[in-house]
Amino acid sequence: MIRHLVLFKLNEGVTRDEERVAAGAKAFAELEGVIPELTFWECAWNITERPIAYDFAINSAVADRDALARYLEHPAHQAVAAQWREFATWVIADYEF
Repeated sequence: MIRHLVLFKLNEGVTRDEERVAAGAKAFAELEGVIPELTFWECAWNITERPIAYDFAINSAVADRDALARYLEHPAHQAVAAQWREFATWVIADYEF
């Protein structure tokens, strides 16, 4: 199994209550059950006020590297990632467990 973690940082001046940001979070939440490669999926807003904290997180899992590649290339994933590119940056960690 591969764990796929993504942490998003909203761009300077962008807030989570903006319509486009709320729509992006909703779009990620709605990926659950849409992409067959995902064996685990959760996403949520950060709840702490620490300055080093990121704003939004995705914790997901796929079976193997091929499944990860298919997930990343899936049109639904690509569409949501394109939304987030407009207002955030992110870091990723993928590891086997």
